[in-house]
Amino acid sequence: MHVASELLDTSSTRLQFERQIKRIQRDVLRMGALVENSFWLARQALFERNLEAPNQISLQDEQIDKLYRQIEHDCVTLIALQSPVAQDLRLLSAMMQLVRDLERIGDYAEDLGEISILLFPYPVPVYMEQVKRMCDRCRAMLALSLAALSDLDAESGLAVKIRDDAVDLDYETLYHSLAQQKNVQGVVEPIVLLVLTIRHLERMADHATNIGKRVAYIVTGQR
Repeated sequence: MHVASELLDTSSTRLQFERQIKRIQRDVLRMGALVENSFWLARQALFERNLEAPNQISLQDEQIDKLYRQIEHDCVTLIALQSPVAQDLRLLSAMMQLVRDLERIGDYAEDLGEISILLFPYPVPVYMEQVKRMCDRCRAMLALSLAALSDLDAESGLAVKIRDDAVDLDYETLYHSLAQQKNVQGVVEPIVLLVLTIRHLERMADHATNIGKRVAYIVTGQR
């Protein structure tokens, strides 16, 4: 009877633990959806000249940061109190790293919103269409990494890295074009702001790649 009671307690504790992990996973996906929306708003601000978007991004970033802190706290608490087995520990530690990547992408989206306000008084800069293509590649990478996370699909997670090569090429090409402009008329601020924009986009793509790799690690245990 005593053994049966212990088994029941163990089973109940495990079930509660699994529920807590599922809640963390849902929160991570919720945070991912907010970050994805912030990225979309940053695109609206930069290329559609939507000056309401930067303020929306800032408000949303507060939600993202709050979720980030909560998820990190929940992961640490579970690790400390439940002594998880290797697979669970792998998932929780990867989630803690993954939300850091999401939080950084959200920060860069906010930075892009601020850049859009500074760019607004100027005519649409040269190379803006190429920057938009780079932006859309980055957004597709984030979408793929979040889909991989939702499905816990290692193959899709690793596929994000392949797309990063195209973004790196975009960055190198655009940086060279912007840096090598000659006989620039007027102020150079729009050029400087575009250089910052493509740098932020390149970093966002790197963080999306990290998310994909972390998903693969959760599933396979291989880095």
